Amino acid sequence: MKISIAFYKGEGNIFNKIVRKWTGSVYSHAELILADGRTWISITPFIKSKIYSKKDPEYNENEWDFVELSVTPEQHSIIERFYLLTEGCRYDWVGMLLSQFLPFKIKSQGRWYCSEWIAYALRVSGFFNWQVIKLYDQCDLSPGVLHELIMKQKRKNNENLED
Repeated sequence: MKISIAFYKGEGNIFNKIVRKWTGSVYSHAELILADGRTWISITPFIKSKIYSKKDPEYNENEWDFVELSVTPEQHSIIERFYLLTEGCRYDWVGMLLSQFLPFKIKSQGRWYCSEWIAYALRVSGFFNWQVIKLYDQCDLSPGVLHELIMKQKRKNNENLED
């Protein structure tokens, strides 16, 4: 079973530009795409978390990088249940901003930012091996950092397949 993480690299709005400049990454936003390929999960600064189908005719695939991940049906189900548990949460402005300034994790209860939510969804589903990806050591879970963590786990998974 395959899911994808979509990393936004398009020009976007002023918020996207600020995130890219501040984090030093080409990515300013991330979304999780379920196995059906049409259901995207997102938490954005201006609306509550939501689950929706990407049908927007203005959608430009060239503005996104996609990383495909193999998950089991059970992991997929856990991600869906994690979404239901966190559905309607608001954006974590305090956590997102302070995590950039302070050397420790700041987390507002019941609030998330996009890449933080995805990192935790991947962790609770078991995609991230806690011995490889130590989320508890990560104060910064910006989209660029999430991309690096996913690629690190994928490399480790490939090493294990070769053994």
